Amino acid sequence: MKIRTPASVLSAQDQFGLRLANRLGDSTATLPHDISERLRAARVQAVAQFAASQQRPAVLVQANQGAAILAFGKDDGSLWSRVAGILPILALLVGLVVMNVVTNENRANELADLDSAILTDDLPPSAYTDPGFAQFLRSRLDNQE
Repeated sequence: MKIRTPASVLSAQDQFGLRLANRLGDSTATLPHDISERLRAARVQAVAQFAASQQRPAVLVQANQGAAILAFGKDDGSLWSRVAGILPILALLVGLVVMNVVTNENRANELADLDSAILTDDLPPSAYTDPGFAQFLRSRLDNQE
């Protein structure tokens, strides 16, 4: 039984495997029936396992009772697969905390700048509550132009 496939389609590893399979297939004619049947069964199992390994995606999203689970290939419950599952959530939480800290710091800096501008202005702070303050601002803008 010879297996024939165009050599331009196959890699070097596949070509070696075909040559080996052909050499082994040449000597099976002289084997007893029970041994050839065991070899055939082993060949069928190997092809089935190879086909199953080719169909499994590297990253898999599974739905489990209304929750989506991100699985990286075969989930064997090892420490690394658990870390890989927790790592994106941890990165998200760290990002949210950093954004909160930066936003609070920017807001505090803006308020400090506003307070220092009010206190260093030539206008006393009590003038800001005066009803004539809008008139003062208008006259000041007219003087600057």
